[in-house]
Amino acid sequence: MAKSDDASQLKKLFRAIHVVIRKIPKGMVATYAQVAELAGIPNGGRIAAAALKTSKPGDALPWQRVIGKAGGLRGRIAIHDPVGAAIQRQLLTTEGVEIGESGLVALDVYGWLIATRPKAAKARAGSVRGASPRRPPRSGSTRRASSSRR
Repeated sequence: MAKSDDASQLKKLFRAIHVVIRKIPKGMVATYAQVAELAGIPNGGRIAAAALKTSKPGDALPWQRVIGKAGGLRGRIAIHDPVGAAIQRQLLTTEGVEIGESGLVALDVYGWLIATRPKAAKARAGSVRGASPRRPPRSGSTRRASSSRR
């Protein structure tokens, strides 16, 4: 593929990400991975971050509403620059998003498309994944103990 084709493809991906970011309502947040997924780029959280990093002030993106995933139903301000993180914190606080001391945000409360689901749907969504895989034994053994040995 030629370089101009690569550049046009990247521009197309960034535009799709920008469209999704503009849809995040005031007072809500989404993770980089969610934004990428909604833009049609599965596992594209880093591409979403790059799209924000290269955006220009004239793009009018509500960039502060995109945060990193901190596990479970928590997100975190993912800007490593203290000035940028402080600006993001202030913008989100102005919108009504509560942010913990360490930059954590409750996605079950402020997460776009998560907080709006009814609790029953949340429970069903959690059960779709099934049980988490068993951790392998520390001994390196792949055999399970039989029920008679317990």
